[in-house]
Amino acid sequence: MAGCNRPVILHFIFQPEFARVNRPRKRSSNVSSIQQLPSHLVNQIAAGEVIERPASVVKELVENSIDAGAGHIEVEVDNGGMKLIRVRDDGAGMIRDDLPLALARHATSKIRSLDDLEAIASMGFRGEALPSIASVSRMTIRSRIAGDERGWSLEARSEQSPAPASQVDQGTTVEVRDLFYNVPARKKFLRTERTEFNHIESLFKSLALGNPQVAFRLSHNRKSIYQLAPGQSDEAERQRLARLCGKEFASSLTPVDESRDGLQLHGWVALPTFSRSQADMQYFFVNRRLVRDKVITHAVRQAYQDVLFHGRHPAYVLCLSLDPRMVDVNVHPQKREVRFRNSRQVHDFLYRSLHRALAEVEPDSQRHSPAFALNTGSMAAADSTLSQQPMEFAPVSTGGIGQVSRPAWRPSVADQAAAYGQLLEQPPTAPAEASVAPPLGFALAQLKGIYILAENDAGLVLVDMHAAHERIVYERLKITNASAGIVSQPLLVPLTLNVSQQEADEVESELQTLAGLGLKLERLSHEQIRVREVPALLQRADIEKLVRDVISDLMEFGRSERVEQWANEILATMACHGSVRAHRQLSLEEMNSLLRDIESTERSGQCNHGRPTWKQLSLEQLDRLFLRGQ
Repeated sequence: MAGCNRPVILHFIFQPEFARVNRPRKRSSNVSSIQQLPSHLVNQIAAGEVIERPASVVKELVENSIDAGAGHIEVEVDNGGMKLIRVRDDGAGMIRDDLPLALARHATSKIRSLDDLEAIASMGFRGEALPSIASVSRMTIRSRIAGDERGWSLEARSEQSPAPASQVDQGTTVEVRDLFYNVPARKKFLRTERTEFNHIESLFKSLALGNPQVAFRLSHNRKSIYQLAPGQSDEAERQRLARLCGKEFASSLTPVDESRDGLQLHGWVALPTFSRSQADMQYFFVNRRLVRDKVITHAVRQAYQDVLFHGRHPAYVLCLSLDPRMVDVNVHPQKREVRFRNSRQVHDFLYRSLHRALAEVEPDSQRHSPAFALNTGSMAAADSTLSQQPMEFAPVSTGGIGQVSRPAWRPSVADQAAAYGQLLEQPPTAPAEASVAPPLGFALAQLKGIYILAENDAGLVLVDMHAAHERIVYERLKITNASAGIVSQPLLVPLTLNVSQQEADEVESELQTLAGLGLKLERLSHEQIRVREVPALLQRADIEKLVRDVISDLMEFGRSERVEQWANEILATMACHGSVRAHRQLSLEEMNSLLRDIESTERSGQCNHGRPTWKQLSLEQLDRLFLRGQ
């Protein structure tokens, strides 16, 4: 009925007959409702936890090969791994009686006691991989140990004993055909051949990056994709990185090699100028095991926070080694996650190691010129000049939030600019007196009041003078601010926050840590805290958000850099406004002084926003531009 506004009333009638039909049936008193699952069903359930797709099979088989001490591993797949996966290695191999045991659930050679379980050094250890794979495929194993004249072969789903096999090389070959042929519901979830092979290729890369001592080969549909020679030298690792991740990535890397308190970090981090829109080039290994861990991710992100564009992701290949007893690798069915016994120590070690590595990055020409002694005169002069500048103490504007009970130190951009102006007046070392040119060379001219053109031994250097000076001023502001310490400011009206009981407990147990960050908090009740003092530099910040973020960091990671991060954002703004502006004309002396300061300043390769501050053009690149020699 068009235009009718009468309500529609629906009547639901309860029918006892319907309820009786759908009630669970009463079981007889002599019939048990609990039954033992058949072994093949148990294996298929376990396979659902371990084997998601063909790449999962490759992972388990290659990790077994690595545990067997293989020096060479070949992976062959057909039809994206759905038709065939064959993994061949030259490891220790297995004797005849080991083959049936390898297919039995929870049978393994890698752990024998609780002590072994608490200090797992192998890639696999549960004894579930082979029986799980065998339950959803047609599997054959062939193996021979060193010294035996013949090997042995066993088909997983047959009832036969291992049979002698001729022409079997030392090591083990596992052949998996027709994955999920007997579990059609699982097979329907597989994607296209291209997609499944992409997953295998991505996994293969991570295994090859985490085990540079092993030679690897990958082929798809009888076509060779990767052939990687073994080697553990820096040059060999770079070649493998270039082959697997691209030449641009390999050329942007700087090495990391740090050890402290039983922790060792080795690997490579990409320069901030090589960043990604997604976290697709991040490889982190813990005792050779590729993992994704929030403590690790947070530490790396904090180390890069000062040098990356917002929304960009760093790229790296890093290996952390530590006592196996200090990490639990048995917290995820597919061993993708780990749990550290002392996560705060690990976080602090990673953050400081990577922060130091990024700070010590030097211009390319300096890396390859050990004869060149860095001219530190300008930096020393800067320190001397800065030390003579009076510190400015001034009342802080309350903005309706609080008032200052004691003077609060503020870095003066005017003083910084004046000090730098005095520094620019110092004459540089004349080019004729230098036997080897400095890394960034000597200034030739200024282009459009924006760029400095300089000549060094390699060719031409282009410098964005505002971006470079912004980094120099910013780093000096941070040093001066750190030396003065964090000055707290009482709030005129203390801020009361409602929090969870766990958050209140954390505040109560971390009062000294919070005070060290310039935050004076107290607990009022089970779910309420009060903020009495905040860092003076952050008196205009969103105090509630800052405090909640700091508490969250302490609960999750055991430490927080939120206060430092927020303070650095203010200092970065001050540095931007206090830097040499574009279109300002500089003399040659001023330009050369700026070049020397870039060479002696940490993280000077990029500005505070992640943009590069200078670029090198080699003679070869210039020759190609003008087609010289062609």
